[in-house]
Amino acid sequence: MFKKILVPLDGSKLAAKVLPQVADLAKTQDAQVTLLTVYPDLKGAVSGELAEKLMAQEVKGCEGYLAQAAKDLNAQGIKVETICTVGMPPQDIIAYAAKNSMDLIAMATHGKGEVAWLLGSVAEKVVTHATVPVLLFRVMGAEPPKTKEEQFLDVLDRGIP
Repeated sequence: MFKKILVPLDGSKLAAKVLPQVADLAKTQDAQVTLLTVYPDLKGAVSGELAEKLMAQEVKGCEGYLAQAAKDLNAQGIKVETICTVGMPPQDIIAYAAKNSMDLIAMATHGKGEVAWLLGSVAEKVVTHATVPVLLFRVMGAEPPKTKEEQFLDVLDRGIP
């Protein structure tokens, strides 16, 4: 049923926790896995030579990260492709899946603390707008949003910058 599985990864350990489950699924479906990392274009935020240097570092880090993940999956007999690209993660994940006739997007759910409650997450945007099925794996325990009082106490604990 799922012969082409797209796995978006952001370089974090949390996102990579989805890989064992994806490996099991790929084996049972005899599926090919595509590991995709979309990183931001820094040219608008940083100028000139510094932007080029930072982008080169980003590409090198992305390629190394995905190569290691692909090596681990290949060792399990899974066909893997890796893609590093510049753009906006939710939009580019959805577009890649549609353009390349992916059967499934499998990704981890994790956010950036309280900010994710306010702004939403990449996973939420992908689930909401993807044209192919999306399988989400919870990779960390769920926490309800903090109350204003708890947020205030957290700031006091960390200290105000």
